Amino acid sequence: MALFFFFFFLMIFKHVSMALADIGTATPYGPPYLPTQCNGNSIEQFPPGNLFVAVNEGLWDNGAACGRRYRLRCLSGRNRPCKTDIIEVQVVNFCPKSPCPSSFLMSKEAFSAISRFPNAKLNVEYIEYDIISQVLQPSISKVEYSLKF
Repeated sequence: MALFFFFFFLMIFKHVSMALADIGTATPYGPPYLPTQCNGNSIEQFPPGNLFVAVNEGLWDNGAACGRRYRLRCLSGRNRPCKTDIIEVQVVNFCPKSPCPSSFLMSKEAFSAISRFPNAKLNVEYIEYDIISQVLQPSISKVEYSLKF
């Protein structure tokens, strides 16, 4: 019975995890990406696949946003730009434009993963990835514990 609930939980996780999300906007930004406000000229700061973002003042949190990971999903935009993917991005910079045109300025690779058009302005749903882990970890631990017996 516990095994059934474990697999059921995994099946609905993708849909439920975004239920706690916030709404914002996203636009692309291109190179040069260095230097950044988080780690200067270090190339090692960029995550695999170059799925990274710069964030606006509201998300920047006086620099505490550096390294934060978010799950993002495109909701809407002009001419239906959205792909169905949910991606994970990492904050590497503060928005270099003033005023910032969106909540997230996304690397070209990250933006193309969720948008069909390279210069669209998107409405996105986002949640800090570590928050998802903290909320769901107790449930997963209980199921794993019961599966051991």
